[in-house]
Amino acid sequence: MKDSVKTILLFVKDMAKWAALAGLTGAVVGVIAAGFIWLLDFACGVTVGFEYSYLFLPAAMFLSAFIVKYLAPAAEGHGTEKAIEAIHHKGGRIALGVIPVKIVATVVTVSAGGSAGKEGPTTQLGAGAASFIARIFRSNEADRKILLICGMGAAFSAIFGTPIAAAVYAMEVLIVGRLNLKNIFPIIISAIVGLLVAEALGLSVDKMGEISLNFSGQSLVKLLLVSLGAGVFFGFVSMLTVTALHSMHKLSRSIRIYAPLKGLIGGAALVLLVLAFGKDYLGMGVDYFMGVASGATKARIYDFALKILFTAITLSFGGSGGILTPLMFIGITSGGAFAGLFGLDVSMFACLGMLAVLASSTNTPLACIIMAFEMFGNPWFALMAAVACTVSYLVTGHRSVYASQLMTESKIAGIEMETTTAENPKWTFIKKNNDWRR
Repeated sequence: MKDSVKTILLFVKDMAKWAALAGLTGAVVGVIAAGFIWLLDFACGVTVGFEYSYLFLPAAMFLSAFIVKYLAPAAEGHGTEKAIEAIHHKGGRIALGVIPVKIVATVVTVSAGGSAGKEGPTTQLGAGAASFIARIFRSNEADRKILLICGMGAAFSAIFGTPIAAAVYAMEVLIVGRLNLKNIFPIIISAIVGLLVAEALGLSVDKMGEISLNFSGQSLVKLLLVSLGAGVFFGFVSMLTVTALHSMHKLSRSIRIYAPLKGLIGGAALVLLVLAFGKDYLGMGVDYFMGVASGATKARIYDFALKILFTAITLSFGGSGGILTPLMFIGITSGGAFAGLFGLDVSMFACLGMLAVLASSTNTPLACIIMAFEMFGNPWFALMAAVACTVSYLVTGHRSVYASQLMTESKIAGIEMETTTAENPKWTFIKKNNDWRR
């Protein structure tokens, strides 16, 4: 009896502790997310009125690289990657100075037309705020890491408006093949509070869920079979995306010059690409991909490939911003092109492409399946998403846009993974009787 009472008291104490810490983290992150997105939208609203604002890209990317190099190197690139790195390799510590530097670098990059997004920086800002809260309360390393995951979940939730998917994403994105549900309570609390606070401050999510999906007169079995084939296609799109991002990053690192000068090179390359292909691939590109998803704009077969190129150059040559919005653009335009080729419903497969490319490029299929439920509320579409996301996740193999993401288990039978990062996965073939390995 005494042990039972002690257990209950410990349970209540732990729940109360995490409800308070996670709630506080979610509230702080909600405020930061709302403020950051307001500032980013304001800056983009100013520059969008200038037809040739993209000509400032070389200077903007030079400035972004300059302030990151000298003020906060951890603010480099797309933010979620650095948050994952902090959890795995830095004991959950993120310097407070990362927050203002990441905000400025991202606003400068995206408002000038750099191909990057808002979710990754917001996630890093959320993790940075959580790290600061952990420092205030003198949390130990284990608790500090949990708070960082809470901050990531709250940021994702505030941006997408999907708190359950956000909580699962924050856990799933850390380690491929292992989902630790022990900390689900504080992460859910933080995600819900982050969304409520951000909405109270006027932050509105992108209206993907308002897109009409027409299922009338269609067979669910046929749609699921087509989703399987689409999943294979989206898996190859993800492979191309991840490979291009890592190859461009390696190319940038191989150029031995003063780092901010790479911003000038990257910015100049983007200007030339704009002159050749137009401005549709600049910035976040929300208006363009929402047009494709709604059926108002016809996706071109090469849209996703050009967006991959614009994004890889931006994030590898001095620009700062997130990767998830570009992935949404890539997924929606590739889905629209796929639908156009086979005479399918464009809106349905554009939205399916968004989810599947997100799932496979970040290795978060469960979060994206849940997102299908939360965002669209249609059970048939959620089943299609379940098929497309899992197939594309498998097809992409041992790759990820997040180089610090840990790989612990193979996605394929007959292959054994060592625990290593996605940047350099290590695996061996295994014969059934285990008497040889290659």
